[in-house]
Amino acid sequence: MFVGRRILIVGGGLAGSRTCEALRAEGFDGEIEMLCSEGTPPYDRPPLSKVALTERRDTTFDVDYDALGVDLRLGVRATGMDRDRRVVFTDSGEHPYDALVVATGAAPVILPGSGRQHVLRTAADADVLRAALRPGTRLTLVGAGWINAEIATTAHDLGCSVTVLESAPAPLHQPLGPDVAHRMLPWWEHVDMRCGVSVAEVTEAGPVLADGSLVESDLVVTGIGVRPDVAWLVGSGLDIDRGVVVDERLRTADPAVFAVGDVAARWSPRYRSRIVGQHWDDARTAPATIAAALLRPDRGLVFDPVPYFWSDQFGHKIQFVGHRDPSDRIVFREGGDGRWAAAWIDDSSRLTAHLSVDSPRHMVQARMAIDRGAVVDPDAIGDLDAPVHTMSLHSS
Repeated sequence: MFVGRRILIVGGGLAGSRTCEALRAEGFDGEIEMLCSEGTPPYDRPPLSKVALTERRDTTFDVDYDALGVDLRLGVRATGMDRDRRVVFTDSGEHPYDALVVATGAAPVILPGSGRQHVLRTAADADVLRAALRPGTRLTLVGAGWINAEIATTAHDLGCSVTVLESAPAPLHQPLGPDVAHRMLPWWEHVDMRCGVSVAEVTEAGPVLADGSLVESDLVVTGIGVRPDVAWLVGSGLDIDRGVVVDERLRTADPAVFAVGDVAARWSPRYRSRIVGQHWDDARTAPATIAAALLRPDRGLVFDPVPYFWSDQFGHKIQFVGHRDPSDRIVFREGGDGRWAAAWIDDSSRLTAHLSVDSPRHMVQARMAIDRGAVVDPDAIGDLDAPVHTMSLHSS
């Protein structure tokens, strides 16, 4: 049972904000301090690559930090920590803690070069892009992942000339695999999609490819992935491996330190592997586990949900649930009216992941089946109109 009186949260995103609420909901009446590197209170980020590119939206969370008794520090960036002294160093001084929650999120990866590269991670980034996306703008997107797919959708609708440079054979090749990626490739027909190309650097005139050719651009947005924001933890002694390593209760090896959200590399008993979520749903739901681990350890609450994320692109809503392994078998589910989905099944015929296209109902069915460890009939699941529960052989 936690007997300290001061909890420090480093990071001002969804995970940090929800941690404040979860701690109070669990009955903690001590001090809570939250450090936000941005100069604005925590806000919702998914709209940044959607409606925020066409109109200014205030997505600040409706949280009264004063009423919660949270000392909210804006514009304060962590620079290091001393676990022996239980203190976090920042650009504005030292901040002590009895328990520490690391929620610093992730930072975009950028390419070499002296040319200006834009990214989309903050509200300020969205403001810059919104002002620049005008009819005729020569926009080059480096990377064809989730965020750039959404930017490409909006930019095309706004009349921009969109070029996409992707090193893989197809968009979303890495997260979804080649079969699904190639099936989605026709969605990109209205943009200049160039797959199998590598960018050597970004110059003032635009990206230069590995073969030396220049892609002249008015605006370059780099979207080739993110890395957990852990530079400030170098020398802390915490275990870092694709993020801050934590167990299924989001605890590090130091009992006073937790990690949550994009920065956490959590152990999943369900998948018997370490998962770096980096999606909104993890940040939204995980803080309750931290609050319970600190204040009600007798409950034994663990955080091991079925992963979920969504994307809106080229007129389609994509919803992915589960965690696929490259060795899993993929089965395409076909509907009678051109609708389709994809299911991944392991060597025990257990449903491990599911991609739904324009069909929230199928996503919900699949999520429930994965949650209960359903073993399915690989032949029957190919029929999109058959509910998943009717083809389950049994649950493990």
